[in-house]
Order: sequence, then C-alpha cells, then structure tokens
Amino acid sequence: MALDNLLLRKQRGAFFTPPAIAEFLAQWALAGRADARVLDPTCGEAVFLLSAARQLAENGARPDATVDQLFGVDIHKDSLRESERLLADDGFEATLLHGDFFAQPTPAQRDGELPSMDAVIGNPPFVRYQDHTGVDRKRSAAAAFAQGVRLSGLASSWAALLVHACSFLTPEGRVAMVLPAELLTVGYAEPVRRWLSRRFAAVHLVLFDQLQFRGAEEQVVLLVARGSGGCDAFALHQVSHADELPQLHAFDGTAVAPRATGKWTDLLLSSESRVLFGRITAEHFVDLGAYGQPELGTVTGCNPFFTLSEATRGEFRIDPAHLTRIVPPGTRHLRGTRFTEGQWQEERLRGQRVWMLDPRTDRPRAGLARYIKHGEESDVQEAYKCTVRTPWWRPPTVPAPDLFFTYMSHRYPRILTNDAGVSLVNSMHGITLRENAPSVAREALPLIAFNSVTMLGAELFGRSYGGGILKMEPREAAELPLPSPGLLAAAWEVIAPQRAALDELLRAGEWEAVVDRVDSALLLDAANLPPDAVAAMRSAARALRSRRTRRDA
Repeated sequence: MALDNLLLRKQRGAFFTPPAIAEFLAQWALAGRADARVLDPTCGEAVFLLSAARQLAENGARPDATVDQLFGVDIHKDSLRESERLLADDGFEATLLHGDFFAQPTPAQRDGELPSMDAVIGNPPFVRYQDHTGVDRKRSAAAAFAQGVRLSGLASSWAALLVHACSFLTPEGRVAMVLPAELLTVGYAEPVRRWLSRRFAAVHLVLFDQLQFRGAEEQVVLLVARGSGGCDAFALHQVSHADELPQLHAFDGTAVAPRATGKWTDLLLSSESRVLFGRITAEHFVDLGAYGQPELGTVTGCNPFFTLSEATRGEFRIDPAHLTRIVPPGTRHLRGTRFTEGQWQEERLRGQRVWMLDPRTDRPRAGLARYIKHGEESDVQEAYKCTVRTPWWRPPTVPAPDLFFTYMSHRYPRILTNDAGVSLVNSMHGITLRENAPSVAREALPLIAFNSVTMLGAELFGRSYGGGILKMEPREAAELPLPSPGLLAAAWEVIAPQRAALDELLRAGEWEAVVDRVDSALLLDAANLPPDAVAAMRSAARALRSRRTRRDA
C-alpha cells in the first residue's frame, strides 16, 4: 500500500475517526437490526464499515452475507484496498466502489450501483471552499440541489456530501455522521440546517467539550437522525470526550427548538442561559447596527503595495497629497479603546504602514509615477481587485469612520474610537455613527462593550476558525448586542470618570477587571439585573470562549 501520510490525508480532508465514535454511531444507526443495509459514502480505511459489520454480527447477521449489506465508496484506491483487507481479517466482506461519491446516482435515478440504504454512517472529508473547486464543486452543488438544498460558493465539501448521502436512505432510514461544528455556526450551513429540520422526524446532536481528532483543529458534532417528515425540536447532548458516549441514553438530551434562520451557536448554551440571554437582550439591548452599520475597510487588492511606510513614501518622494492616512493594517498595535493622533505619529516613526495610495490625479508624475511603475514591475495590476477598476492604482478609499471594529480576534472583538480621524483597509471594519445615535456613543461604546452580555453575543454571532480566531463579518458584527441608548448613557455617567484608568487596564491585558467594572455599572446598577443572572452571562461567555480557544480562560 502506498504511503498515505498525514499531509496527504489533510489535503483531501480525511481524518481517521476514533473507534469509540465509530462504534457509538454504528450501534445507534443499526438499532438492533441484523438485516440493515449500510453505506459509508467516503469509507476511507473502513473504521465505520468495520464497526457496522461487527454490530450487524452482534445483531445476528451472518458474516458471510455482509457483502450485500455493507457498501463503501472512496476516491482513494489505496484506502479501499486497506478497507477490504481489514474487513477480511475479521471475516467480513463489503461492496466497495472506487470513485467520486457525487457521481453515484441515487436509488431514484437510473443505472445506480447502490440500492436504498437503512443507514448512512461516516465522517465526510472536510475540504474548505478554497480547495473545493472546479468540477468537484459543481458536481457536489448539483447533487445537493437535486435534494432541494442550494449551497453557496463558500460551502465546504461536507455539506453537500451529507445531503447527497441521505438521498440513499429509505423513508425510515437513519443517518449517523461526524460533522464539523461549523454545522451550527457558519452562514453557509444555513440551508443544511433548514433541510435537517424538514427532512427528519427526529434529530440528535452530540457536542464535545474537547477536540477528538489528532492532527485536526476542528471541533466536531455528531449528527444522528432518523425517519422523515420534519421535526420542531432537536435533542442536544453534551459530553467531554468520546469515552463518555456509551453512557448516553435516548432520554438524556435536552429538547431545543433551533432558529428557523441564522446560526445555531446558541445551542452550545444551556437552555437556562439561552433563555436568559434572549430575555436580557430583548429588554435592555439593541444591535450594533442601530448605532451604525459596520462596513469593510478599503479593499485594495494588494495591501503590501497600496499601504506604505514613511520610509517608502520618502524613498519614492510621493507627495502626501496622493496618499491617505490610515490606521496600520492589523490590530496588534491597538491596545486600548482609542486610536489617537499621537499613536498614528508613533506608528509612523516605528516604520509601520500608515499611508495608503490614493492618487488625486489621472496623470501620475514624478514619485507617484515611479511608484506605480514599481507596482507594475511586480504585477500588482494583475490582482483581481486591480483588474476590475480603472485606473488599477486608485483604490476606492473608505472615508474615515467614527469607530474601528476588530473583526478578527482571539479573545474578543473590540471597538475603538478613531480620534486620529484616519481611514482604514480591510483588516478592520469601520463604523460611522447614525445621525440619531446618542452623543455619548462615540466615546462610550468602546468601553461599555466590555460587558458579559455583549461578549457572549460575540461568541454566538461570530464564527470560529482554526487556532481559536473569532471572525465577525459586517452583517454578523451588526447583530452584536449593545446596551440600548438609555442604558448606555446611564452606565457611561458612572464609567466616564474612570475611562483613563480602565484604558490602562486594557493596555496591560487586565480585561477581566474591566469587565467586572462595566458589568457592575451597566448590568447590575443601570439594568438592575440580579447578580446570579450577570454571573450566568459571564460564565456562558467564558465557556464558549474556552471552547473556541481550547483553553481555560
């Protein structure tokens, strides 16, 4: 067998499932049946098929008859050979097909090689949209669309595979799969979430507190569903590790009614915290969008060229009239709650990129012309965003906003006052306050946002990426819950005199102390919430942050 190392498996999204998970899913999917037909649509090296074969035998099936009951498909020929060998070592046989599962006709179509199935089990490859391209993407999207699920271009491969695989189920069939926790949290999975609600009569989700796959940074969720006709609520189970799965019972789960639209990240909360968060935000909070719409910074197409340091400006002798002042790309230099003129000057002297090319002429000359030629020699004009504008060297500059929003964060997203009056590129969002926003909003929001309800909202409405990064696109940031104007003003009256001291605490990394003070002024005093309710919100925010960053924080 050819060497199939970790890198090659990762490239095709294959991570081998721990046997404890495969055994649990096989036992549930087969439900005591000895005559069930089982499909693993991306069978890899048979961990699911082997678990299913053993479960069938335990249920009373004859090992020599499993060739008509076990079905596997995989695009990786060496994995199929290993599957055949491993099954044979245990005395089992299976029908194994080499090829792209999306090319397999469903039982409702003609010329299909696979019959209707009583169970579908497996762990679909997790290939992100950047690598899931070309013919493969078109074929997978068409397969999902054939089942009434229209996936966006951002969808990873698992989404279409889950939908297509379930088209092989009998009406009362069962699906038991390992899926990325993105099922709950990302926008592109919303069509899949809606489909689950209308496709199955019962849906169970098993969540883990710890990572389960060696070599993968993704959190996973186990999906087990059966029947057809739709359901109003899901059963939610939470465990720390796969070793606890055998102790789960059908009636242990909490019934939850997922949202008709939007993310299901709130399912990670206890039902009590979920209800409490909904009540507090409905009574005391508004969306950030009510104060001002978060918008992308300038999309240049090539930040390393379009953003310049003072040294580069001087080297090419570019007239500042053809440049716009910006906050340097990135967020590591932003420590407090404001970006001031003094900080801009300090970053300029430190050699940071504080200028953005913004020519005010159609006939570049002198230093500007030399710099544009330098860009052409480096093929900057071939970048996509440059090819779709004329002239390529004039980016669509975003006006200086009132506030900055750090949409890529490790601990929490932050709002900063733009005291320097500078513009920005797309490493941050900008917020221009609405005309009806209260006068204190510009100064108050950056500090008052350090409350437990807003920080929990960030975990619920943002999306988690590998390494624990929390990302909030403009639409997600607009949903961030912030205190209503009256509550904001009342809390700010107390907090404003402490602004300098709290800002210093943030710069020193003592953000928990800031949350203590803001929670006291905002949630306990201004909103008059019970201390146990505030503690519950803070605990929930901390738990989701720990889950995302995979550490105790």
